[in-house]
Amino acid sequence: MTAEAAHGPQAAPPPATDPAPSAAPAAAPALIRLDGVEKVFEVRRRNGRRLRREKQEVRAVDSLSFEVARGEMVGYIGPNGAGKSTTIKMLTGILTPSGGRLRVAGIDPARERTRLARRIGVVFGQRTTLWWDLPLLDSYRLMHRMYRIPDARYRENLDRCVELLELGALLDTPVRQLSLGQRMRGDIAAALLHDPEILYLDEPTIGLDVLSKARVRAFLKDLNTARGTTVLLTTHDLTDIEQLCHRVMVIDHGRLMYDGALAGLHEAGESERMLVVDLERELPPLQIASARVVRTEGPRQWLAFPAAQSAAPLVAEVAARYPLLDLSVREPDIEAVIARMYAGRATS
Repeated sequence: MTAEAAHGPQAAPPPATDPAPSAAPAAAPALIRLDGVEKVFEVRRRNGRRLRREKQEVRAVDSLSFEVARGEMVGYIGPNGAGKSTTIKMLTGILTPSGGRLRVAGIDPARERTRLARRIGVVFGQRTTLWWDLPLLDSYRLMHRMYRIPDARYRENLDRCVELLELGALLDTPVRQLSLGQRMRGDIAAALLHDPEILYLDEPTIGLDVLSKARVRAFLKDLNTARGTTVLLTTHDLTDIEQLCHRVMVIDHGRLMYDGALAGLHEAGESERMLVVDLERELPPLQIASARVVRTEGPRQWLAFPAAQSAAPLVAEVAARYPLLDLSVREPDIEAVIARMYAGRATS
């Protein structure tokens, strides 16, 4: 079996000759621009009990327009099937839009996919760009040759990624033997070896423990601030968005529903976070002015409070007034936030 057949990349992009970008001011021109972009798929479905299948159109992306400036880190979120992955695939040139206009770094991705490849990095969640049966380091060496990265630059980028993502002990391990979290870290490093201007991330912290998540977030924040890398992040973990992104876009049914700050999203959806409190003994529902008890189970109680509100004062009040053993904060579910947004629009 060839390396390509073992889940590796299918084509080598041209040399990476552009220098690493620097951070840009807030007023920088758009690096990514979509104007009325649409993507329609034609599928065949059975019509009732008939054996004959009929053609139907599925509109995955519908009149989508937005801009991302150089150096921005933007959260791009929505429920499953909302059109996030379809958008990313159009931005990388994997899919061709059915309508509208799309430009990335001034390039039409569908027409000049190979030219664009040297300027972007991509991590697609459950799909790896690494060679399945090769040790991790061999995958990186192949990418060194594929992208024709200058030796000094390759070594510098590899050493930095290995150190910050703690990959040293994994370099001689075949990719197929890595856990999901280890492979995700390996994929992130692979996407950055050629110093891309733009990084597309799909669930970059999936499968990671708490400490590894914190490490990856710190790495991405440094990448954005120190090197000015533009990042478009799709995730179901609102903590990723909260800690990394000043701006969030919500897509659902192929349409852009919200574009702004995360606090504004919580306000629009009237979403709530949950403080889970474990007490030393069973008590009546806690009396806290800034939260409400929504559930009790023995010594454990669930307190809901506005997602846009800081949890620190609430935690301090609970700790000061009640016999506390442990607590945790749970973020609102993205699907629930969007559902509440819809409900609010329907009643307004």
